[in-house]
Amino acid sequence: MRIARVLTVAALLLGAAASPAVADSSPSASPSGDSAAPTSAGTSFRTATEIQQGQQATASASTGDYLYWQFPAEEQQRPTVRATVKLPSSPRSSAQTWQLDVYDGLRRRQACQYGAQTRTAAQDASSVNLSCTLRTVRAWAEPWADDPLPGTYYIRLTVVGVGAADLGQPVNAEVRVDSKDVGGSAAVDGSLAEPLVPGIATRSEKSDSDTDTAALSKLRPDASGWWSDRWVWTGVGGILAALAGIGGYALTRGSGRPSRVPPGA
Repeated sequence: MRIARVLTVAALLLGAAASPAVADSSPSASPSGDSAAPTSAGTSFRTATEIQQGQQATASASTGDYLYWQFPAEEQQRPTVRATVKLPSSPRSSAQTWQLDVYDGLRRRQACQYGAQTRTAAQDASSVNLSCTLRTVRAWAEPWADDPLPGTYYIRLTVVGVGAADLGQPVNAEVRVDSKDVGGSAAVDGSLAEPLVPGIATRSEKSDSDTDTAALSKLRPDASGWWSDRWVWTGVGGILAALAGIGGYALTRGSGRPSRVPPGA
């Protein structure tokens, strides 16, 4: 009976610990409907349009333009960037190759864990879809490493292979970023003092008094705090170890009473 009770308690504790872990693997919630999705894109890192995760951003451009957006990502997230380019219905001279690149706050190009980052649209194709799933964002990394870190990320969408006759044709682009919360399995012992959110500073040469002051990007990832589901699993491990010790002791100590000596012995 004692062993059965020990096993029952252990099963209940494991079920309770698994619940937050399952919740951590769910996609991040979409932002509130108050913020309107952007309808334009920047033409450089400095002018990249700000978007939030879960927003469907759109932009009208010309074939050959560089389109830039930026979004925030926090630790223990695995962002996935998806882009759709709607090509013109007018005849095209050849196939087109489009590419989606993602850079971190230090403008380091981030490798895609999986996804079709570069795709070629046939001459008669109406659209092309691209995607890039980054590695899990880490709270801290060595200075020499290029691991994804919390802060601002840049999206660059452009055509990398196109006939000269097709340059300048109108296209429409759609971009969306969603993240999967990986949870404590990606937690590390350490954190950045500040997220990688670069400032935008420009200086005008029109006159001595006409100077633009530095402005910090409004996009900042939400602080995830010190809590992690690693604390849950550590606590459950300690409880299970204690229960295992109690169960082992109950099995090995015996009844604790001296054996009876048969009469006449």
